[in-house]
Amino acid sequence: MSGEDLILSAVSNPASAGFLHRFANPGRFLRLSRWLLPLLSILALMALAVGLIWGLFFSPADWQQGDTVRIMYVHVPMAILASGGYFALAVCGALSLVWRHPLADLAAVEIGPVGAVVTAMCLVTGSLWGEPMWGTWWVWDARLTSVLVLFFLYLGHIALIRAFDEPQRGYRAAAVLAIAGAVDLPIIKFSVKWWNTLHQPDSITLTGAPTMSMSMLGPLFVCMIGFSCGFGALVVARLKAAILEQKARQLMTRRIAEREYAA
Repeated sequence: MSGEDLILSAVSNPASAGFLHRFANPGRFLRLSRWLLPLLSILALMALAVGLIWGLFFSPADWQQGDTVRIMYVHVPMAILASGGYFALAVCGALSLVWRHPLADLAAVEIGPVGAVVTAMCLVTGSLWGEPMWGTWWVWDARLTSVLVLFFLYLGHIALIRAFDEPQRGYRAAAVLAIAGAVDLPIIKFSVKWWNTLHQPDSITLTGAPTMSMSMLGPLFVCMIGFSCGFGALVVARLKAAILEQKARQLMTRRIAEREYAA
C-alpha cells in the first residue's frame, strides 16, 4: 500500500487507522508547522543569543583547561543532538517498517542531512578542544571513533534513501540501516566506561549530580535548549518544504494527465 493509499484509508476509516496514523496526514502536519516552526525558530534564536554570550564571555574559565573549555558550549549540544538525531532516524525507520507511516519516510529524508552536519560539527569542535588538551587533533579513541562511525552511518543513510528510482525501496532500505545502526548509540554513550579512553567521562548524567559548577552548567543548559530548538526548526522547515514539493508535483502530474485525457 502506498503512502497516498494510507492517508486516504486513515481519512475514510480513522478507527482502523490507529492512533499513529492520525499524524500521518500531511495537511495536519502543515497546519501544525504554521505555529511550530516560528515558535522553535524564536526559541532557538533567543536561547542561543543568551547561552552563547553567557558561556563565551561571562562564564568562568576552567581551572585546568582555561578558556579552551568554552568550546563545550557548542561541542556538547552537538554531541547530544548527533545521537538524538540518529535515534529519531531509528524511530522513523520503525514507524516506516512496522506501521508504514508515510510522514516517517519523509521525515527520515530530512533528518539525515541535518544530523550529518551536526555530527560533523561535533567532530570538528571536538578536535579543536582536543588539540590543546591532548596535544593532537585526532586519536582513535573509543568515543571519537564511535562518533566517526555515526557520521558515516548518516552519510550511508542519506545515500541509501536516495539510491533507488522507486522511492519506497529507498525508504525501506534506509529504515533497516537506521535501525541496525542504532547499536552505535549505546557504544557512544558508554564508551568512556567500557574502555580506557582519553575522552573525559560525562559531566552530566541521569544518575548523579553534575560534575561542573552551576556557573558553567547554566549557560550550557541554555545552549542545549537553543541548539535543540534550532535542530527541530530546521527539520520542520525541511519537512514542510518536502510536503509542499510533493503536493506540487502531484498537482502537476494530475494536470498533465487531465490535458492528455482531454486531448
